[in-house]
Amino acid sequence: MLEQKKIICMAPCFNEFQKIGKVVTRCKKIDFLDEILVVDDGSTDGSIDVAKKEGANVIALGATLGVGAAIRHGITYAREKKFDILVIMAGNNKDEPEEIHRLVDPIINEEYDLVQGSRFLKGGYYGEMPFYRILATRLHPVLFSLASGKKVTESTNGFRAINLRLFDDERINLHQSWLDAYELEPYLYYQAIRLGYKTTEVPVTKIYPPKSVGYTKMKPFVDWWKIIRPLVLLRLGIKK
Repeated sequence: MLEQKKIICMAPCFNEFQKIGKVVTRCKKIDFLDEILVVDDGSTDGSIDVAKKEGANVIALGATLGVGAAIRHGITYAREKKFDILVIMAGNNKDEPEEIHRLVDPIINEEYDLVQGSRFLKGGYYGEMPFYRILATRLHPVLFSLASGKKVTESTNGFRAINLRLFDDERINLHQSWLDAYELEPYLYYQAIRLGYKTTEVPVTKIYPPKSVGYTKMKPFVDWWKIIRPLVLLRLGIKK
């Protein structure tokens, strides 16, 4: 606990055999985390066994449903277990667990509802990325800012913390099938802003692993549309 708040850290995982163990091991060093949860999205490479061996609690979905579905299961679990704060981080060791306190402190001290990690804020850092990746991660915040009405510097980074009371609001409906993949994360951020909840950004580090061990599972263009789609559908009132 930190200031009497129960905090859980979850990592969605799909075929991260070489990396998920490192994520769990590093998170175990953060003494205020009450639980480390891995939600496995149908891995076939032994990721589940590695995560369990390193000490994580594992929810195995049994099939590949999508990262949004995995996060949704993690949120449901965290609420059922009466946690106060949920930290979400990548399952491929891109994020720095030592920076988790940057995400949770504003929730505890200033009662923010969602704290977004940003590699682009002063004090943030990111390693080598292909030009197309830099372009996508820079363009999306511009589109997101225009759609949501609040200027942000980062909107595709999954490293964030959430006050779980946010989900008491039935207007934030994660249980929609169109949110099973990459759509859920921008949907949640957008809805939190548009519904008037307190959100802020903090600087974080984002270091992608070498391409030889799996750089990213996001596919150019096809998956980029998935992270833009919520902005279009919500802004036009087609989805809620």
